[in-house]
Amino acid sequence: MKQVILALSGGMDSTCLLMHYLANGYQATCISYIYGQKHSVEIEKAKATIAFCKTHQYDVQHHIVDLSPAMKLFDSALTTEGQDIPTGHYEEEQMKLTVVPNRNAIFASILYGFALSKAKESGEEVVLALGVHSGDHAIYPDCRPEFYESLHAAFKIGNWDHELVEFDLPFLHGDKETILLDALESTKKLGWDFDTVLGNTITSYNPDRDGKSSGTSGSDIERILAFHAIGRIDPIQYVLPWENILSNALAVESKHKGDAHE
Repeated sequence: MKQVILALSGGMDSTCLLMHYLANGYQATCISYIYGQKHSVEIEKAKATIAFCKTHQYDVQHHIVDLSPAMKLFDSALTTEGQDIPTGHYEEEQMKLTVVPNRNAIFASILYGFALSKAKESGEEVVLALGVHSGDHAIYPDCRPEFYESLHAAFKIGNWDHELVEFDLPFLHGDKETILLDALESTKKLGWDFDTVLGNTITSYNPDRDGKSSGTSGSDIERILAFHAIGRIDPIQYVLPWENILSNALAVESKHKGDAHE
């Protein structure tokens, strides 16, 4: 069986990525990272997704890697105490505060080392997959295609047996809407309920103490608008009813478009 190694944050994108590969017949191994993120409830969501898969006879392996001792040295609103999580549209300037320096390079390096080890152990090619997408490119420079092209080239230069690892970023040129549409197809193929699967995710950078999504962070807004675009109600819990959450997201989007045309 084909093998895939992927990062599973507990968020929407990586969970949909897992569904994508399971639906296409892959044996999946997931790595989740603890890096001092304030929205650490996402790790519990990742565990819930793995448990769901196992309940449905899919033996998805799961490793949790604690990088917080190192990454607490980095400055970001996502990890640094005393810095508030900015709210508003993802493409606004203040969202740069949510960048964690070099995060994706670190995550991808660990994934690549693990994928290469698995490939050498089995003697078979392994796919390394990440759920990055075009909606992240404006704010997160480590989500851009040229970044991953350069990173993959460096990995090949720096490792023997690199031909055993295939780099795959299936959502790179899509957005959250296309990711959800892909997940609709994948869950249908697997015979799973889309809302149940997506209900085990969180995208909010500033959930409340009970793990309910705020609906106000840039990541929230992007997710809410994506669900609205495909004509569905997001199955996760928000601090306010869906009608209020959607109304706010639409207002933020409208304001952003208005500001962009001024």
